[in-house]
Amino acid sequence: MLAFDAVTCVRGGRALFEGLSFTLEQGRAALVTGPNGIGKSSLIRLAAGLLAPAAGRITGDATRALLTDQASLDEELPLARALAFWAQLDGAAGNVAAALDALALSDLADIPVRLLSTGQRRRAAIARVVASGAPLWLLDEPANGLDTAALNLLERAIARHRASGGAILVATHTPITLPDAIPIDLSQRLPRLASVA
Repeated sequence: MLAFDAVTCVRGGRALFEGLSFTLEQGRAALVTGPNGIGKSSLIRLAAGLLAPAAGRITGDATRALLTDQASLDEELPLARALAFWAQLDGAAGNVAAALDALALSDLADIPVRLLSTGQRRRAAIARVVASGAPLWLLDEPANGLDTAALNLLERAIARHRASGGAILVATHTPITLPDAIPIDLSQRLPRLASVA
């Protein structure tokens, strides 16, 4: 579904990591860790095709759903309609109710997005990924703003996705239960050179 082959990431003229290789197949997960500023979000953006690698190659033709710090939901729409907008674009309009249920948001379906709390907004952003129907999920700091109960919902949604053959790439500094995940510790992938000309 996704493969990195000797990938180097450069941002702002500085190499963040180099020579990174891994393969994500159906039902698998990879867990990207490391301190802030080391390149976790950049790795997710590389996987999404939003950045190009400075060296190496990224392959994989699976449809991807991306979770970043922005939910990109219309603030004025009720939550269910805001999610339905994206689900329709993904050709997955029938997935919204199940996604709301998976993240314990069904009772908030008619509430405008602007009235949701920080944690509710984060769960709504995760519900957008769940509703997408994409086989490959790219999750950048998915646990931010989640309490223990919401983190459990996230972990269950991830487990269901993997059990159905989906794959997950997660970048996080917060512990998330991902059994048998491929560990990618970016603090172990520091480049030999501090800057790139």
